[in-house]
Amino acid sequence: MRFPPRITRIGTAAALLSALLVGGTVSATSANATATAVGTICYGDLPSQAYDTLELIEQGGPFPYDQDGTVFQNREGILPSQSTGYYHEYTVITPGSSDRGARRIVTGEETQEDYYTADHYESFDLVDYDC
Repeated sequence: MRFPPRITRIGTAAALLSALLVGGTVSATSANATATAVGTICYGDLPSQAYDTLELIEQGGPFPYDQDGTVFQNREGILPSQSTGYYHEYTVITPGSSDRGARRIVTGEETQEDYYTADHYESFDLVDYDC
């Protein structure tokens, strides 16, 4: 049995709550938008390539693409609002794709949360390491 690379991470509910609180005040409208835009995914339900990416993140690389580890701007506004530099993105390799594909892991630095997107930032799921 493989242990998740971020086994020491805080639980899903605590991570999301913390991320919302760290960002400052949250209006009812933005809180509802975040709650509906960010789902959760069990660690065991991630594609196998996401495990490889999470392991590389833990090891600090080397990463397969130059863009890996760069600041994720959250231009879509789906993730909880944070200061620039809080989020970083990493490629989850898509077998058969001739380019980086659409799958990514986006990490949050302060509360160490990990988000997975399979659709190039149109939706995100917070990785739940407890299931």
